[in-house]
Amino acid sequence: MPMYQVKPVFGDDIKTDLPTCMYKLPNIHAQRSASGCSEHALQNGTEVDPAFRDLEVRQDKIMRRLNELKAAVDGLAKTVTTPDADLDQTVTSLSQSPTATSFRGTADLDSLLGKDLGALRDIVINANPARPPLTLLVLHAMLCQRYRVLSSVHVHSSVSGVPAQLLSCLGPRHADSYVRQRFQLGFTLIWKDVSKLQMKFSIQNMCPIEGEANVARFLFRLVAPYPSDPALATLVDSWVDTAFFQLAEGSAKERSAVLRALNGALGRDPWLAGPELSLADIACYCCVLQTGPAASSPANVQRWLKACENLGHFGPANPLLQ
Repeated sequence: MPMYQVKPVFGDDIKTDLPTCMYKLPNIHAQRSASGCSEHALQNGTEVDPAFRDLEVRQDKIMRRLNELKAAVDGLAKTVTTPDADLDQTVTSLSQSPTATSFRGTADLDSLLGKDLGALRDIVINANPARPPLTLLVLHAMLCQRYRVLSSVHVHSSVSGVPAQLLSCLGPRHADSYVRQRFQLGFTLIWKDVSKLQMKFSIQNMCPIEGEANVARFLFRLVAPYPSDPALATLVDSWVDTAFFQLAEGSAKERSAVLRALNGALGRDPWLAGPELSLADIACYCCVLQTGPAASSPANVQRWLKACENLGHFGPANPLLQ
């Protein structure tokens, strides 16, 4: 006989449902109902509250906006992340020239500068105000005829007393300069105390390009292709080097020799290299006028200078020669 006797709590007829699978997931292949309400996502077999769906749509809009802002910041980073970020004065402009260019064909920016990933492709140039790069101002005017160029002039803290004509050398300020996405190319000129002109395009992937001649070669390729004939391309490079190393920096004897060579070459052809204007003409034009008045040049050189001025490309450089 047991010491204690307890009545059963449950009856003998209780049945227990055992699971038929280890994990249970909602059916992702559920058929959509005709009412359209089933387009809400299903979670644990039930419909998601429409408020969550609205929140998800709002989040997508915010992410798209953040991507646009990131693209704008990446464009600004080309200037801000350089050692030239200590800027005291800024002038932003979009220059346009009414004169049609004589070049044939427009260079493809994607093939020359890489694919546009949303950030403005900005060319940043450091130049000394004591030696304004006239060649680059001419090429800037040509770029503005080809592309929508956002131009800006800054003054570094290493220099002071920059003349007003240097601050406005790229043209007046443009009303839409704060909307960088509207432009194809950025052209940033920083007046800074540097011994040699420097240019940066991609801050992460390239070292600076130094020297006005080398930067001019880079910019000219954005305007028109270099001659495909190796002999003609070599002739162009030879005149460019002659202009910067002998006309601009050489002695009086060297300058006289170059003027005689120019006079002889221009007596045979209207332009220095080929049947049309080239980088050789642009570089030599600026360096000839920087070294002295046009009236002191030989006859063929004077005729050539007048032909260059008639094209209208050299307007931005002329005020700085006076």
